Amino acid sequence: MNKLILVGNGFDLAHGLPTSYKDFLNDFWSNLEFNQNKEFVKSLIELNELYTGYFNYNQIKSFNDLLLNLELYCNEYGYIFRKGKEDVSANYNSTTIFNFKNVFFRTINLKDSIENWVDIENEYYLELKKVAKLPNLDEREKRNCVKKLNTEFEQIKNIFEEYLTKEVVEKFDFNNLEDRKEWPKISELLKPIIITKEPYLRDKILNLSKEFSFQDDENTIKGYEKKIKSISEPNFEPIIFDSLVLSFNYTPSIFYYKYYINNDFGRDIISCNYIHGELKSIHNKINFGFGDEIDNFYKEIENIGDNEYLKNFKSFQYSNTQNYDDLLRYIDSDKYQVYILGHSCGLSDRVLLNTIFEHKNCRSIKVYYYQKEDDNYTDIIQNISRHFNNKSSMRRKIVNKTLCSPLPQTVRFQKK
Repeated sequence: MNKLILVGNGFDLAHGLPTSYKDFLNDFWSNLEFNQNKEFVKSLIELNELYTGYFNYNQIKSFNDLLLNLELYCNEYGYIFRKGKEDVSANYNSTTIFNFKNVFFRTINLKDSIENWVDIENEYYLELKKVAKLPNLDEREKRNCVKKLNTEFEQIKNIFEEYLTKEVVEKFDFNNLEDRKEWPKISELLKPIIITKEPYLRDKILNLSKEFSFQDDENTIKGYEKKIKSISEPNFEPIIFDSLVLSFNYTPSIFYYKYYINNDFGRDIISCNYIHGELKSIHNKINFGFGDEIDNFYKEIENIGDNEYLKNFKSFQYSNTQNYDDLLRYIDSDKYQVYILGHSCGLSDRVLLNTIFEHKNCRSIKVYYYQKEDDNYTDIIQNISRHFNNKSSMRRKIVNKTLCSPLPQTVRFQKK
């Protein structure tokens, strides 16, 4: 039984890396005073260098801190401060003190419901649908709106890529951990299924077999015990299956594990597919967009006949590399169990996840969930259910919570 491991942003967060949506936005606002004259800031917001007294109030660590300072500043000097669910600005007569240029950036800052990167991708699709449904615009005007949305989305993607490069890749040593003793907590999850002649073989096989509801799979796994016991050679080689990490991240956090696991075994027993691209890669640029072509409204967008509407759909970006074809070859090759490590399984990857989960070779889906006071196991399996058309198959494949466990949160890369 092979292993297909889906690695999402929660994997990086479990390593203490500042890769979340909030990390990115908070970094932007906390460094606004220092960066206010840089081009990437000017592309998103409008500031007036003659009216910057709001930087002198409370320390700004987030967008809400900035809003509070702007309000205090405007109240003190009699300027006009406006804040609503869809807009925010500060003005003095006809002079702008603060305003957003990038409307999509304004939207994701003002929406409290946005918590993860998948929410931003979903928000992009919602905005795209709004434009397509506008009743009072002709097709030329709608196309201009879509082009503006795509330009704004591209600006945020580029700034996010720069943020990950400077604040993550250049500040952490992905070749070394703070404590090497911690690494088995993650590495054991990434290794393929390995059957060896060991004292507790029966217990190991029995526990593994419980994660599969199809009788054929259970019988196959239990059959490993008989097969190994029938082999008397002292130099018996372990049965090692394949393990593929499907990384949805842009950071190199998986490199460390791949290198040392393969090095320990003296050969490649684990491979990695960066399905969404890698930072600063010429041939594998980051894929940031939306991927739910199953959505009912997608057909209407497709039928508009304008490729500008389809620019940020992931399926078309997948065609730029070999990664998607490599994934299809892997899942076609043999039966596999899916591990979920820090991936929310949200709708922005719906077609891809549907392909993985409903494939005849997918026999089991095991979730490693995040746990603090509560846990998100139920949230993840509810998200997984949205990628199944066959709900009976879903119920058979999802491993119940008693056989799952939290994703370890204590492994850390050294800082440079």
